[in-house]
Parts: sequence; C-alpha cells; structure tokens
Amino acid sequence: DRLKCYKLSKRFDQDISAVCGCFNITVKGGKVTAARIAFGGMAGTPLRATHVEQALIGQDWSEETVLAARDGFARDYTPLSDMRASAEYRLETAQNMLLRCYFEDQGTPVNVLEVQP
Repeated sequence: DRLKCYKLSKRFDQDISAVCGCFNITVKGGKVTAARIAFGGMAGTPLRATHVEQALIGQDWSEETVLAARDGFARDYTPLSDMRASAEYRLETAQNMLLRCYFEDQGTPVNVLEVQP
C-alpha cells in the first residue's frame, strides 16, 4: 500500500488548507489493485474521488495512467472559489497532487518549494 497526504496552504504551519488530498493506492505486479482518494477543500465536505479511483484500478501504475486519470477530478468535484484559491486552481492542484504521489512513489525527487515557469 502507498499512503500519501498533501496539504496546500499559504503558510506551512497553523493555516487552513486550500486543498488537502490523501491517496491510498495499492499496486501489485505493476497494476493498481485498489485506490482510495479523498480531498478536503474541493467541496462543502471531504469527498472521495471515485472517478479518479476507477480510472486507476486495473491499470498499470504508470505516468501515462496517472495523466489520463487526472481528468476524473473535474467529474468528482465542483470546487468553489474563495479567498484561499479559485475553483480552477483547486482542480489543477488536485491533479498535480496525484502526479506528485506517483513521482514520489517512483523515487523521483519532487521539490514543491521551487516553482518553474
């Protein structure tokens, strides 16, 4: 099992998150056999990303699969825009958190403190 949780906020400590995502992904023989993905900050209450989960289950655990599954976030959530983040930014962040989960699992260094254009 792979369990990763990520929080996006303007400050590191003691700040309400704009988006909080948790990923529990099971991979056996290179294929995703189970996936439970949930987010806070994407709806009125925390919700699972069932379309994304279904897009992953049974597929190879690969960058190609992850990139294709990211489209499911728009079907799972209709986030709001507020002072913390716009709806579009929240969706993009959720998609990127899934990609980050994959890259970290593969041992690819991920630096979220430096942003490149």
